[in-house]
Amino acid sequence: MNWFSAVVLGLVQGLTEFLPVSSSAHQRIVAALAGWPDPGAAFTAVTQLGTEAAVLIYFRRDIARIIVSWSKSLIDRDRRSDPDAKLGWYVIIGTIPIAVLGLVLQNPIETAFRDLRLVAAALIGFGIVLGIADRIAADDRPLTRLTTGNAIVYGFAQALALIPGVSRSGGTITAGLLMGYRREAAARYSFLLAIPAVLASGLLELTKIGNAGDNPAWGPTLLATAIAFIVGYAAIAWFLRYIATHRFTTFVIYRIALGAAVLALTGTGVLAN
Repeated sequence: MNWFSAVVLGLVQGLTEFLPVSSSAHQRIVAALAGWPDPGAAFTAVTQLGTEAAVLIYFRRDIARIIVSWSKSLIDRDRRSDPDAKLGWYVIIGTIPIAVLGLVLQNPIETAFRDLRLVAAALIGFGIVLGIADRIAADDRPLTRLTTGNAIVYGFAQALALIPGVSRSGGTITAGLLMGYRREAAARYSFLLAIPAVLASGLLELTKIGNAGDNPAWGPTLLATAIAFIVGYAAIAWFLRYIATHRFTTFVIYRIALGAAVLALTGTGVLAN
């Protein structure tokens, strides 16, 4: 990986991580279109540390409040009914599915799941599901009404993002809409839920950066991660404002169009799988 491709892929990561369009799919597709090697699961996971740092800073007050309340609830039973304390537990519970499946499916995540045909099918299929959920959503349930069962559903929806093309935010937001949560509430919880999984995955994959073989070098990877942080911070603010007054129709159309284009390009041999 050279410095130019690192800049491009860092921009792609920052722009798409929080939108329901799948950042990992876009890194894979952009690299293929440019004729670059697949950046790989390790590079994707590490650059996600940049966008996750943006989440930590953007939601720093919410995160601090949740951590403090959750910590106090461990020794004070009266604090366990506090919405922030419960939200802390729900983030932990919702992280379990992706943690288990991520370990079990580590090999296909790095190989078979990155097949462009699968990526394209995921973009189309889950784009349609998002569109349906957006149309039938009650859009009236606040995050304070989150339950353990809902947290588990959110967790499995997030785990689907192990397949590039599904989208971590897209999967969890879709689940939230189907359960009746407001668009902003579903997106906010999606961002919070991703923190443990993304940090754990990124830190684990850090061990592969700079090693021999197809693994990316430290310099370009760090540059891409820094760019992803800067662009990602702006993307969070824009996305939360956008969904406050808009449906997800634009993203649904984009996902289907991109997926169809990738299928056509792979089917004609223009892009290699």
